[in-house]
Amino acid sequence: MMDSTPTIDLIALGERLRLARDAAKITQAQAAEGIGAVRTTLVAIEQGGRRPRLEELQTLAGLYGTTVNALLRRESAKVDLRPRFRRTQDGGSAVEAASALLTDLVKAEVELEDLLGVVRSRSEPSERPILPGNVLAQAEEDAFELRQWLGIGDAPVHDVVSILELQLGVRIFVRRLDAKISGLYAYDDSAGPCILLNAAHPRERRAQTAAHELGHYIATRRAPDSLYEGSPEQSREERYANAFARAFLTPSRTVKSMFRDTTAGASNLTRRHVIVLAHAFGVSREALVRRLEELELVANGTWDWFDRTGGITNEQARQVLGENPTFDPRGEDAERSVSLRLQLLAAEAWKRDLLSEGQVASLLKIDRVHARELIDSYQSDEEAADGLPRIRR
Repeated sequence: MMDSTPTIDLIALGERLRLARDAAKITQAQAAEGIGAVRTTLVAIEQGGRRPRLEELQTLAGLYGTTVNALLRRESAKVDLRPRFRRTQDGGSAVEAASALLTDLVKAEVELEDLLGVVRSRSEPSERPILPGNVLAQAEEDAFELRQWLGIGDAPVHDVVSILELQLGVRIFVRRLDAKISGLYAYDDSAGPCILLNAAHPRERRAQTAAHELGHYIATRRAPDSLYEGSPEQSREERYANAFARAFLTPSRTVKSMFRDTTAGASNLTRRHVIVLAHAFGVSREALVRRLEELELVANGTWDWFDRTGGITNEQARQVLGENPTFDPRGEDAERSVSLRLQLLAAEAWKRDLLSEGQVASLLKIDRVHARELIDSYQSDEEAADGLPRIRR
């Protein structure tokens, strides 16, 4: 939900307006005339008794030689996820750097929401604590239940990041991290679930990491997780998260059905079969074969056999799939460093003169070139359709 002006302390804003007016040596009558109001209206605004409209704030900022952002300045969002990851004592300095980045990005998104008066919609599924018994079976059941709750049934998930961000309200970011870090997850009572993925990893691996962190969100909501190369799978929590990821991305019934159709008439599993099935589910070839082994559709050790006999290469995948636009061996599609929702918030704040281009770049931890590209893209979208339809609130 978005108001015409941010949710702010009107008394504090009124005092800032009064001080800015005094500094500019402008009378209340002159300022009131500037916004097309009577002097008593301006007095009410400066005393915190009347909420100024955004266009009035913009006009007053111009008259006073300041910016709307300065008038609406706030303390930084009080979100700090770093101590939670320090307690895990895993991954060393790489996790420390990644957790600092995740904190900065979450704070940036919260500050943009505050600036724009946006109340974030959070649709949180029930937490499913890990119970005694077969943890893999519980992960399978919980993944199936979440799919039904989301309304995606047994269909393959081709964009798990968008599901997390737009359907579950997760604050999810994709940035280049140390190569050994796959992803981080943390939950904050005010900010909600937060995930950071490594843009340097291929899309299929990022999808697996995102689903793994989703598993932690479902079962161990308030326990932070750092997934890195060589992470042990000794605890029930990690075994659950890995099994949940497999079940969520490759639901058993759909895998069995597509496996039957894809291998119809064949007596052996070929590289072509694996490539087609992995592409259909948007997972790595290894993840797909491991899932087939888990579902007893092929013998245990099948992936190890492929690995020993030359593996399944990207070139072989190109021969089967062609130069498919979703083929992304080096994570090139993750060069877009700002999530879909965050770029909309930042561009809207810039459009309203709440943030300068430089402030957008600083807030989002991107360079000025990327900030300009983000703003230009937003402008071109609006200019391409003259007389855009209004949004009803």
